[in-house]
Amino acid sequence: MPATFPLRWFAKFGIAALGLLLACALATAWFGNTLQLPSTTTRDGTLITMNRYVTEPIPDVVLLGSSLTFRLKEEYFATPALRNLALAAGSPVTGLEIVASQPRPPKIILVETNILSRAADPAVVARYSGSGSSQPMFLRPIRTAIAAYENWNHAPLTHAQAAVALGRLLAQPPSEFDNHIYLERALQQENADDPTAAVRRNAKRIEELIATLEQRGAQVLLFETPVSAQLEQSRSARITHEIVHARFPDPDRWLRVVFTRSELRWSDGVHLDERSAVIVAHSIDQALASLPGKR
Repeated sequence: MPATFPLRWFAKFGIAALGLLLACALATAWFGNTLQLPSTTTRDGTLITMNRYVTEPIPDVVLLGSSLTFRLKEEYFATPALRNLALAAGSPVTGLEIVASQPRPPKIILVETNILSRAADPAVVARYSGSGSSQPMFLRPIRTAIAAYENWNHAPLTHAQAAVALGRLLAQPPSEFDNHIYLERALQQENADDPTAAVRRNAKRIEELIATLEQRGAQVLLFETPVSAQLEQSRSARITHEIVHARFPDPDRWLRVVFTRSELRWSDGVHLDERSAVIVAHSIDQALASLPGKR
Protein backbone atom coordinates (compact mmCIF):
# COMPACT_ATOMS: atom_id res chain seq x y z
CA MET A 1 0.00 0.00 0.00
CA PRO A 2 2.66 2.62 0.87
CA ALA A 3 4.32 2.08 -2.52
CA THR A 4 1.13 3.03 -4.34
CA PHE A 5 0.96 6.49 -2.73
CA PRO A 6 3.76 8.07 -4.80
CA LEU A 7 2.26 6.59 -7.95
CA ARG A 8 -1.10 8.12 -7.18
CA TRP A 9 0.53 11.45 -6.36
CA PHE A 10 2.49 11.46 -9.63
CA ALA A 11 -0.61 10.48 -11.56
CA LYS A 12 -2.57 13.36 -10.05
CA PHE A 13 0.32 15.73 -10.68
CA GLY A 14 0.52 14.59 -14.30
CA ILE A 15 -3.20 15.09 -14.84
CA ALA A 16 -3.05 18.56 -13.28
CA ALA A 17 -0.06 19.53 -15.44
CA LEU A 18 -1.81 18.27 -18.56
CA GLY A 19 -4.89 20.29 -17.63
CA LEU A 20 -2.78 23.40 -17.19
CA LEU A 21 -1.14 22.93 -20.56
CA LEU A 22 -4.52 22.45 -22.22
CA ALA A 23 -5.81 25.57 -20.51
CA CYS A 24 -2.78 27.49 -21.83
CA ALA A 25 -3.44 26.19 -25.32
CA LEU A 26 -7.10 27.20 -25.14
CA ALA A 27 -6.22 30.64 -23.78
CA THR A 28 -3.68 31.14 -26.54
CA ALA A 29 -6.23 30.16 -29.16
CA TRP A 30 -8.69 32.63 -27.62
CA PHE A 31 -6.35 35.61 -27.17
CA GLY A 32 -3.77 34.86 -29.85
CA ASN A 33 -0.98 37.42 -29.99
CA THR A 34 -3.17 40.40 -29.30
CA LEU A 35 -1.24 41.23 -26.14
CA GLN A 36 2.51 41.52 -25.99
CA LEU A 37 4.60 41.98 -22.89
CA PRO A 38 6.69 45.13 -22.73
CA SER A 39 10.22 44.05 -21.96
CA THR A 40 12.22 45.57 -19.12
CA THR A 41 14.68 47.53 -21.24
CA THR A 42 15.30 51.19 -22.00
CA ARG A 43 12.57 50.83 -24.64
CA ASP A 44 9.90 50.29 -21.98
CA GLY A 45 8.10 53.54 -22.79
CA THR A 46 8.03 52.76 -26.51
CA LEU A 47 6.83 49.21 -25.98
CA ILE A 48 4.12 50.19 -23.51
CA THR A 49 2.89 52.89 -25.90
CA MET A 50 2.74 50.55 -28.90
CA ASN A 51 1.44 47.63 -26.84
CA ARG A 52 -1.59 49.72 -25.85
CA TYR A 53 -2.19 50.72 -29.45
CA VAL A 54 -2.25 47.20 -30.89
CA THR A 55 -4.30 45.69 -28.06
CA GLU A 56 -6.98 48.33 -27.48
CA PRO A 57 -9.73 49.62 -29.80
CA ILE A 58 -8.43 51.69 -32.70
CA PRO A 59 -8.61 55.40 -31.73
CA ASP A 60 -10.09 58.04 -34.00
CA VAL A 61 -6.94 60.20 -33.87
CA VAL A 62 -3.28 59.32 -33.37
CA LEU A 63 -0.24 61.56 -32.98
CA LEU A 64 3.11 60.35 -34.28
CA GLY A 65 6.41 62.04 -33.68
CA SER A 66 9.55 62.44 -31.62
CA SER A 67 10.14 63.42 -28.00
CA LEU A 68 8.83 66.90 -28.90
CA THR A 69 5.34 65.48 -29.37
CA PHE A 70 5.79 62.79 -26.71
CA ARG A 71 5.48 65.61 -24.15
CA LEU A 72 1.87 66.24 -25.27
CA LYS A 73 0.23 63.82 -22.85
CA GLU A 74 -3.09 62.28 -23.80
CA GLU A 75 -4.85 63.73 -20.75
CA TYR A 76 -4.06 67.24 -22.03
CA PHE A 77 -6.42 66.74 -24.99
CA ALA A 78 -10.18 67.17 -24.97
CA THR A 79 -10.50 65.37 -28.33
CA PRO A 80 -12.10 61.99 -27.61
CA ALA A 81 -10.48 58.74 -28.73
CA LEU A 82 -7.06 60.33 -29.24
CA ARG A 83 -3.86 58.37 -28.74
CA ASN A 84 -0.32 59.80 -28.63
CA LEU A 85 2.11 57.32 -30.24
CA ALA A 86 5.07 59.72 -30.34
CA LEU A 87 8.28 58.00 -29.26
CA ALA A 88 10.87 59.63 -27.02
CA ALA A 89 14.23 59.49 -28.83
CA GLY A 90 12.39 57.92 -31.75
CA SER A 91 11.24 58.65 -35.26
CA PRO A 92 7.68 59.39 -36.42
CA VAL A 93 8.35 56.94 -39.24
CA THR A 94 8.45 54.09 -36.71
CA GLY A 95 4.93 54.86 -35.55
CA LEU A 96 3.67 55.46 -39.08
CA GLU A 97 5.02 52.08 -40.23
CA ILE A 98 3.24 50.34 -37.35
CA VAL A 99 -0.05 52.17 -37.90
CA ALA A 100 0.09 51.33 -41.62
CA SER A 101 0.68 47.64 -40.84
CA GLN A 102 -2.47 47.24 -38.75
CA PRO A 103 -5.69 45.85 -40.26
CA ARG A 104 -7.58 49.12 -39.74
CA PRO A 105 -6.07 52.61 -39.55
CA PRO A 106 -7.35 55.50 -37.40
CA LYS A 107 -9.55 58.10 -39.04
CA ILE A 108 -6.99 60.89 -38.57
CA ILE A 109 -3.22 60.52 -38.30
CA LEU A 110 -1.09 63.51 -37.28
CA VAL A 111 2.62 63.29 -38.09
CA GLU A 112 5.13 65.64 -36.48
CA THR A 113 7.90 66.63 -38.90
CA ASN A 114 10.35 68.54 -36.67
CA ILE A 115 12.83 65.69 -36.32
CA LEU A 116 13.28 63.43 -39.34
CA SER A 117 16.97 62.67 -38.95
CA ARG A 118 16.30 59.31 -37.29
CA ALA A 119 15.47 56.15 -39.17
CA ALA A 120 12.55 53.93 -38.25
CA ASP A 121 13.34 51.36 -35.56
CA PRO A 122 13.13 48.01 -37.41
CA ALA A 123 12.91 45.95 -34.21
CA VAL A 124 9.93 47.89 -32.89
CA VAL A 125 8.25 47.91 -36.31
CA ALA A 126 8.69 44.15 -36.65
CA ARG A 127 7.41 43.53 -33.12
CA TYR A 128 4.15 45.37 -33.71
CA SER A 129 3.58 44.78 -37.40
CA GLY A 130 2.17 41.29 -36.83
CA SER A 131 5.25 39.57 -38.21
CA GLY A 132 7.54 39.77 -35.21
CA SER A 133 5.97 37.36 -32.73
CA SER A 134 7.66 34.04 -32.16
CA GLN A 135 6.60 33.37 -28.59
CA PRO A 136 6.25 29.72 -27.53
CA MET A 137 2.59 28.79 -27.64
CA PHE A 138 2.20 27.77 -24.01
CA LEU A 139 3.94 30.91 -22.69
CA ARG A 140 1.74 33.35 -24.56
CA PRO A 141 -1.21 33.27 -22.10
CA ILE A 142 1.16 34.08 -19.24
CA ARG A 143 2.61 36.99 -21.20
CA THR A 144 -0.95 37.98 -22.14
CA ALA A 145 -1.96 38.28 -18.49
CA ILE A 146 1.15 40.28 -17.59
CA ALA A 147 0.72 42.57 -20.61
CA ALA A 148 -2.91 43.21 -19.65
CA TYR A 149 -1.73 44.23 -16.18
CA GLU A 150 0.97 46.50 -17.66
CA ASN A 151 -1.58 48.19 -19.94
CA TRP A 152 -3.93 48.78 -17.01
CA ASN A 153 -1.14 49.97 -14.72
CA HIS A 154 0.24 52.49 -17.25
CA ALA A 155 -3.06 53.78 -18.63
CA PRO A 156 -2.97 57.61 -18.67
CA LEU A 157 -5.51 59.82 -16.91
CA THR A 158 -8.52 60.93 -18.89
CA HIS A 159 -8.93 64.60 -19.74
CA ALA A 160 -11.85 64.79 -17.29
CA GLN A 161 -9.71 63.34 -14.49
CA ALA A 162 -6.95 65.88 -15.14
CA ALA A 163 -9.17 68.88 -15.95
CA VAL A 164 -8.97 70.61 -12.57
CA ALA A 165 -5.17 70.37 -12.37
CA LEU A 166 -4.85 71.52 -15.99
CA GLY A 167 -7.05 74.53 -15.29
CA ARG A 168 -4.85 75.55 -12.35
CA LEU A 169 -1.74 75.12 -14.49
CA LEU A 170 -3.09 77.29 -17.30
CA ALA A 171 -4.06 79.99 -14.82
CA GLN A 172 -0.42 80.42 -13.86
CA PRO A 173 1.85 82.84 -15.75
CA PRO A 174 4.53 81.45 -18.11
CA SER A 175 7.65 80.20 -16.36
CA GLU A 176 10.58 82.58 -16.06
CA PHE A 177 13.15 79.81 -15.68
CA ASP A 178 16.48 80.76 -17.26
CA ASN A 179 17.20 78.00 -19.79
CA HIS A 180 19.99 79.69 -21.73
CA ILE A 181 22.62 77.09 -20.77
CA TYR A 182 20.46 74.24 -22.08
CA LEU A 183 19.46 76.21 -25.16
CA GLU A 184 23.08 76.95 -26.05
CA ARG A 185 23.96 73.26 -25.85
CA ALA A 186 21.00 72.34 -28.04
CA LEU A 187 21.91 75.01 -30.57
CA GLN A 188 25.50 73.76 -30.79
CA GLN A 189 24.24 70.28 -31.61
CA GLU A 190 21.57 71.43 -34.05
CA ASN A 191 23.98 73.75 -35.88
CA ALA A 192 26.62 71.03 -36.16
CA ASP A 193 24.30 68.43 -37.70
CA ASP A 194 23.44 68.16 -41.39
CA PRO A 195 20.35 65.91 -41.59
CA THR A 196 19.79 66.38 -45.33
CA ALA A 197 20.16 62.78 -46.50
CA ALA A 198 18.18 61.26 -43.64
CA VAL A 199 15.38 63.82 -43.88
CA ARG A 200 15.00 63.21 -47.61
CA ARG A 201 14.77 59.45 -47.08
CA ASN A 202 12.26 59.77 -44.28
CA ALA A 203 10.15 62.37 -46.07
CA LYS A 204 9.95 60.08 -49.08
CA ARG A 205 8.94 57.14 -46.89
CA ILE A 206 6.29 59.25 -45.15
CA GLU A 207 4.89 60.20 -48.56
CA GLU A 208 4.67 56.51 -49.52
CA LEU A 209 2.96 55.57 -46.26
CA ILE A 210 0.53 58.49 -46.56
CA ALA A 211 -0.56 57.21 -49.99
CA THR A 212 -1.09 53.71 -48.59
CA LEU A 213 -3.05 54.90 -45.57
CA GLU A 214 -5.25 57.34 -47.46
CA GLN A 215 -6.16 54.63 -49.96
CA ARG A 216 -7.53 52.79 -46.92
CA GLY A 217 -9.65 55.73 -45.78
CA ALA A 218 -7.39 57.50 -43.27
CA GLN A 219 -6.67 61.21 -43.33
CA VAL A 220 -2.99 62.02 -42.73
CA LEU A 221 -1.96 65.53 -41.75
CA LEU A 222 1.47 66.91 -40.95
CA PHE A 223 2.29 69.39 -38.22
CA GLU A 224 5.26 70.98 -36.47
CA THR A 225 5.50 71.05 -32.69
CA PRO A 226 6.54 74.59 -31.71
CA VAL A 227 10.14 75.09 -30.67
CA SER A 228 11.91 78.24 -29.48
CA ALA A 229 12.64 80.95 -32.05
CA GLN A 230 16.38 80.35 -31.64
CA LEU A 231 16.09 76.61 -32.23
CA GLU A 232 13.76 77.18 -35.16
CA GLN A 233 16.61 79.04 -36.89
CA SER A 234 19.21 76.34 -36.28
CA ARG A 235 20.85 74.62 -39.24
CA SER A 236 19.16 71.29 -38.66
CA ALA A 237 15.70 72.79 -38.17
CA ARG A 238 15.95 74.96 -41.29
CA ILE A 239 17.14 72.09 -43.48
CA THR A 240 14.39 69.81 -42.20
CA HIS A 241 11.70 72.46 -42.67
CA GLU A 242 12.80 73.23 -46.24
CA ILE A 243 12.97 69.60 -47.35
CA VAL A 244 9.65 68.61 -45.79
CA HIS A 245 7.72 71.62 -47.10
CA ALA A 246 9.20 71.10 -50.56
CA ARG A 247 8.02 67.47 -50.47
CA PHE A 248 4.59 68.45 -49.09
CA PRO A 249 3.77 71.94 -50.45
CA ASP A 250 -0.03 71.60 -50.32
CA PRO A 251 -1.33 73.71 -47.39
CA ASP A 252 -4.20 71.26 -46.93
CA ARG A 253 -1.66 68.59 -46.01
CA TRP A 254 -0.81 70.55 -42.85
CA LEU A 255 -2.82 70.85 -39.65
CA ARG A 256 -3.32 74.54 -38.90
CA VAL A 257 -2.25 74.80 -35.27
CA VAL A 258 -2.63 78.35 -33.92
CA PHE A 259 -0.94 79.37 -30.67
CA THR A 260 0.57 82.42 -28.98
CA ARG A 261 4.33 81.86 -28.96
CA SER A 262 4.91 84.32 -26.13
CA GLU A 263 2.96 81.96 -23.85
CA LEU A 264 5.27 79.01 -24.53
CA ARG A 265 8.42 78.00 -22.67
CA TRP A 266 11.05 75.28 -23.11
CA SER A 267 12.64 74.48 -19.76
CA ASP A 268 15.45 72.37 -21.25
CA GLY A 269 15.77 74.54 -24.35
CA VAL A 270 14.13 71.93 -26.60
CA HIS A 271 10.99 70.41 -25.10
CA LEU A 272 7.85 72.27 -24.08
CA ASP A 273 7.34 72.63 -20.35
CA GLU A 274 4.11 71.23 -18.94
CA ARG A 275 2.04 74.41 -19.13
CA SER A 276 3.16 75.03 -22.71
CA ALA A 277 2.41 71.43 -23.68
CA VAL A 278 -1.16 71.86 -22.41
CA ILE A 279 -1.53 75.04 -24.47
CA VAL A 280 -0.31 73.30 -27.62
CA ALA A 281 -2.55 70.29 -26.96
CA HIS A 282 -5.56 72.61 -26.70
CA SER A 283 -4.48 74.30 -29.95
CA ILE A 284 -4.39 70.90 -31.66
CA ASP A 285 -7.86 70.17 -30.24
CA GLN A 286 -9.14 73.37 -31.86
CA ALA A 287 -7.45 72.58 -35.15
CA LEU A 288 -9.00 69.11 -35.20
CA ALA A 289 -12.44 70.49 -34.38
CA SER A 290 -12.20 72.85 -37.37
CA LEU A 291 -11.44 70.09 -39.89
CA PRO A 292 -14.19 69.58 -42.49
CA GLY A 293 -16.41 66.72 -41.41
CA LYS A 294 -14.65 66.24 -38.07
CA ARG A 295 -17.56 67.45 -35.97
